[in-house]
Amino acid sequence: MHAPAASILVVDDEPDLRTLYELTLLREGYRVETAATLGEARDQLQAQRFDVVISDMRLPDGFGMELLQELRTAQRRERCVVMTAYGSAENAVEALRSGAFDYLTKPVDLKQFRSVVASAVQGTDGVPAPRSGTRTPPARPAAAGDFGDSDSTALDRLVGDSEPMRNVKQRVAKVARSMAPVLVRGESGTGKELVAQALHASSHRAAGPMVAVNCGAIPENLLEAEFFGARKGSYTGAVQDRQGYFQAAQGGTLFLDEIGDLPLAMQSKLLRAIQERGVRPLGSTQEEAVDVRIVSATHRDLAGDVQAGRFRQDLYYRLNVIEITIPPLRERREDLPALCRALLARIAQESGVASPPLSDAALAAIARHPLKGNVRELENLLHRAVALSDGDSLHVEESAPGMQPDLPPRQQTLPAPGTAAPNAGDLPSDLQAWLDQQERDILVRALREAGFNRTATAARLGISLRQIRYRIARLNIAAPHDPEPHADADAES
Repeated sequence: MHAPAASILVVDDEPDLRTLYELTLLREGYRVETAATLGEARDQLQAQRFDVVISDMRLPDGFGMELLQELRTAQRRERCVVMTAYGSAENAVEALRSGAFDYLTKPVDLKQFRSVVASAVQGTDGVPAPRSGTRTPPARPAAAGDFGDSDSTALDRLVGDSEPMRNVKQRVAKVARSMAPVLVRGESGTGKELVAQALHASSHRAAGPMVAVNCGAIPENLLEAEFFGARKGSYTGAVQDRQGYFQAAQGGTLFLDEIGDLPLAMQSKLLRAIQERGVRPLGSTQEEAVDVRIVSATHRDLAGDVQAGRFRQDLYYRLNVIEITIPPLRERREDLPALCRALLARIAQESGVASPPLSDAALAAIARHPLKGNVRELENLLHRAVALSDGDSLHVEESAPGMQPDLPPRQQTLPAPGTAAPNAGDLPSDLQAWLDQQERDILVRALREAGFNRTATAARLGISLRQIRYRIARLNIAAPHDPEPHADADAES
């Protein structure tokens, strides 16, 4: 026996549009009711329950946002899709933050309309999309961040039971089933991609693909083709049509890691793709509709980058509808035992050799390390410990390469090379200028040691070539006998 078709309430004060939406949904096999005002919608909702509510933002007797908030307050199961006027980005963001499943921009594209409604229906409790068979079971997240048992849930792979980690897990569980874009913030090595995997695996899109992209690792001249795809012959070497990341993530999640590294020109194109839910492959005259959820991550202060003009404000607000901040390891030291055990189990699984047990002495030695590189550094430390172990004992180096003892914050002073740091108790009168001078001195020193080879300098400092070019230009650093600050001393393309 087939389950009953999903029921949908459409709320719009324009009769022609209301009829168009109703006919479109009826053809898809849904049961549809309509309302022209907020009052009529309330009456319909009082009389019965729906699977999805689609409401215009502006109604004769109020706002669709009121309906959304009332449903959330009453803890109703209906998923809400709001329709906003073109260009009303603030309304869309406000609706998503208030708990809307998704939004549509007027004039509504019917293909996109059907896709968004289908996504909302599939996310409701057990209600199948029309004309579909059994639902595809959710796919497991990528094993790259998989800590432990393959049968554990995605949230269980976020190891730790400290208060900060409990907050992260609760946040992930709460926002996973929305279409709202999520910005994951945290220091390098804290596990931002693991949180993105948990968001994807806990969502109704779990059966679809999750495509992870490191925005700082793509050459600038290839960004558009990599993101949006390319047609055969659109550029030298394009011998066949190729998909971009958006097309590859169709029906799933697109994870944009280190989003702050995107150049401004690409930021504007990404913004349009997110707003229009469509991309135009390189060399094509036609735009392709895409259905992806955007999850982005950064270790940078994007709000500061917006103020400095390095990141588009409109893109920032589109990406940062919901924010999840991952705590650094120093703020959740109580999670160290569980993290160590999970990492040792993974190391043993990958190497095929049983690792020695985690003794109290080994754990105490690990705890003495600053672990400024967070979980990634902890994994490195454990890899070395396993390699140096003599059978039954885990050998943890007391002072691993490149590490310093974990000093109290007041003792951790980092004077800039060639620049006198403020005396103890003093503060710089111009913090940004002082930080810029620190950065400039470090870059000049590294460039000189590399003979002003920017590729080698970037590798030495652990940043991308595009990042070092940007910093050299911003800080006005010139190579010897080079009148242009950003000319390449190593003849880079």
